[in-house]
Amino acid sequence: MIKWADVIHFTNKGNPAPDKRVEKTDEEWKQILTPEEFQVTRLKGTERSFSSEMCSLFEPGIYECKCCGTLLFDASEKFESGTGWPSFTQPVKENAVGYHADRSHGMIRVEVTCNVCDSHLGHIFPDGPPPSGLRYCINAVSLSKIKE
Repeated sequence: MIKWADVIHFTNKGNPAPDKRVEKTDEEWKQILTPEEFQVTRLKGTERSFSSEMCSLFEPGIYECKCCGTLLFDASEKFESGTGWPSFTQPVKENAVGYHADRSHGMIRVEVTCNVCDSHLGHIFPDGPPPSGLRYCINAVSLSKIKE
């Protein structure tokens, strides 16, 4: 189980190696993503809070990266955070996501990306439920859900 100390370690010392890498040009990404998906995933944008019904859906399944299809989160780790974005307590594997210092907007946060294609997913905070205490606050537009 990943804890906040692990997140800080990965952010400062480097992320676990991904199982594979997917790299495309911006033009290639634009051919497979909608303008909003491109803005959020490739340009580190943020969708409006409460703009997706994904926040209130809790059926079993797996969430994958919208860009490359990497499995990222299991619905069993999803919880209602009240923030307006889907929230999870753990990724499916330690090396599924990457962690990066984000000093934008006058804040210091930890950005979460797909570790395979570097797609911006959202941010992680140490205010989630036990036992991990983590809240992966993820843009719904960054994810696709595979039903179980």
